[in-house]
Amino acid sequence: MRLATWNVNSIRSRADRVAAFLQRHDVDVLALQETKCRDDQFPEMMFDALGYEVAHVGHSQWNGVAILSRVGLEDVEIDFPGQPCWSGGGAGVADQQTEARALGATCGGVRVWSLYVPNGRTLTDPHYTYKLEWLAALRATAGDWLAKDPEAQVALVGDWNIAPQDDDVWDMSAFAHSTHVSAPERAAFRAIVDAGFADVVRPFAPGPGVYTYWDYVRLRFPRREGMRIDFILGSPALAARASRALIDREERKGKGASDHAPVIVELAD
Repeated sequence: MRLATWNVNSIRSRADRVAAFLQRHDVDVLALQETKCRDDQFPEMMFDALGYEVAHVGHSQWNGVAILSRVGLEDVEIDFPGQPCWSGGGAGVADQQTEARALGATCGGVRVWSLYVPNGRTLTDPHYTYKLEWLAALRATAGDWLAKDPEAQVALVGDWNIAPQDDDVWDMSAFAHSTHVSAPERAAFRAIVDAGFADVVRPFAPGPGVYTYWDYVRLRFPRREGMRIDFILGSPALAARASRALIDREERKGKGASDHAPVIVELAD
């Protein structure tokens, strides 16, 4: 099975690129983030014609996550248990709708979660607190999945908005007092790894200088000034199947590219 994740930064703007990517890499399951559309606006027919089933959750022009699969799409679940809400001023407001940031489905025997972790904005913004609460809730829920079934094949994939290591950013000094590299964010990411979810891509695509995101401004991409913030984390049973992985930097090139590159892992039978 070939499993991929991609923050596409608007599916309606890049549907053709996504379709071409699926065919070029012979992808079986693709998790998308930041689709930026409502469910009724998602270009499902295009992917249905290519043999993919589609699950999507999107409430507006912000956020949005999807899973495309040609190996089955079962037990679709919107939001993970305990997922915090965002009220505009803080997290944990029970009467607010959760943002479209998490979608799970079983595809070919693998429980895939497409995740778009909150950005955090600044270290003093309420959105930063929300981000840490969101990650803590994910860690608790994902850890519970493995406690109940240590042999479960689970993939937590997507845009994590965290660079967990210093060499995951082009220049640490440029991120002084910024989100994405702060100690609490890195600790939150590490807690999920410690719960049993390994980065299955890094062993095949080690850094430094291996990134998944390059800002549109200041010629970040041609200057190789990027960040590694998109990951595929696998449960022990899933990680044991990883046989090859890559980051498709070519997809960041050309007119109309997303600011993120797709991340792909190949799972042995």
